Amino acid sequence: MSACLISIAAWLVVRLLPHSRIGDALLPAFHELALISGLYGVWRLARMLPVTHEAGALGRAREINDFQQALHLPSEISVQHLVVRHDWLAELCNDYYAILHVPALLVFLVWAFVRHRDAYPHWRNGLVAVTAGCLVIRFIRVAPPRFLGELHFVDLSQQYGLGVYGPVGSGVSDQFAAMPSIHVGWAAVVALGTFAMTRSPWRWIVLLHLPVTVLVVAATGHHWWLDGVVAVLLLLGGLVLDGRLRRRTTAASEDRQFGEYAPTPWYTRT
Repeated sequence: MSACLISIAAWLVVRLLPHSRIGDALLPAFHELALISGLYGVWRLARMLPVTHEAGALGRAREINDFQQALHLPSEISVQHLVVRHDWLAELCNDYYAILHVPALLVFLVWAFVRHRDAYPHWRNGLVAVTAGCLVIRFIRVAPPRFLGELHFVDLSQQYGLGVYGPVGSGVSDQFAAMPSIHVGWAAVVALGTFAMTRSPWRWIVLLHLPVTVLVVAATGHHWWLDGVVAVLLLLGGLVLDGRLRRRTTAASEDRQFGEYAPTPWYTRT
């Protein structure tokens, strides 16, 4: 939140200064920094709301598990079994979950803002949509797979000493807000946004960030498959809505421009 306040203050200072090449270049950067840091601050503050109760969370988790089994999806515990056979792989998954998702998103946003300014607002708005959707849906309490004792998950964060969760109600995130997965949602922004904006061969490597994140959140027992599916659908819905609004805005602007410069029809002349 302090980064947001500093960015807003810097934006106001630059805006009030006389126009210059440097100031004009910094102004949109400070604006975007304030917006993104504010969005992240809201996400962090949301965990402080009094919704740490588990009422219905375990029941909904079991319903999701039953639904996935009805769809014949592989169990999340089967993915963890593959991982825990190799300590290095289990530790890598745990570190990937705890560390990478925020830095990867920040690097993507800076890269998109600097190199693809025209496409950046579209994906920035998609990020806002998926984050806002996750904030709303989190009020429907859903426990992660590792909270169902009958599934026999190993707590990788305790085993390897790096995790974002402490006792229930503490840590940097809400443990009963498994649905949707913000990890998968942000990974989708990074992977799909990079793939859409560049033709570099590196985009195929960045695209792997999404399926790897899906596997990691399952292997660590933090999310159900459907948690990721819902997050991706929120992103796609936000992108579609943003695209439609942009097309309407462009069409309305063209109509106004045409109306301003169009000659007066002969039948209206006096």
